[in-house]
Amino acid sequence: MGFRDRADAGRQLGAALTRFRELNPLVIGLPRGGVVVAAGVASALEADLDILVVRKLGAPGQPELGLGAIAEGGVLLLNKPLMRQVRITKEQLQSTIDSENDELKRRLETYRGDREPIEVTNRLVILVDDGLATGGSVRAAAGALQHLGASQPVLAVPVGSPETVRELTPMFSEVVCLESPAQFFSIGQFYDDFSQTTDEEVVELLTD
Repeated sequence: MGFRDRADAGRQLGAALTRFRELNPLVIGLPRGGVVVAAGVASALEADLDILVVRKLGAPGQPELGLGAIAEGGVLLLNKPLMRQVRITKEQLQSTIDSENDELKRRLETYRGDREPIEVTNRLVILVDDGLATGGSVRAAAGALQHLGASQPVLAVPVGSPETVRELTPMFSEVVCLESPAQFFSIGQFYDDFSQTTDEEVVELLTD
């Protein structure tokens, strides 16, 4: 299938989720790129749109290697087997956590400003990202949603690694993934345009 860009992915994903329209869903996007997809889903479902800020904890010298993640609400998830494998020290880990906490706070102030998060309790929550690779951010988001009172949210993504989709399925009431090919190398391979989403784009989508 593939997608022209994140907006196209949001339209296609929204079309696959129309059965939820009458259930007054709350669509939550993971910044940055997931918010663009989530905006398309929210438009298709005539639903409220909000964000959940999550930050991956990268390994020293290997920022793409996720040792865990943090999320708003004080959520901290760690991949301890991987931490032992890369032999990260407590000091290195704490330095990474502190740095990512600073960025998490910056993004919250930038994206949400003075607005309070939309209440998730007793709402059907549809969590949206632009794709699933290792799933670290989504795991942290699931923990944050549980902490905030959401019960068994739905996860919706345009594309995902088959292994990651299987691992995450027990954490959600349902996982909707349009593409889950055996030959999965990266999320970007399924987009014609996978350029980075800016803070300004996220703010604009949230204030529309």
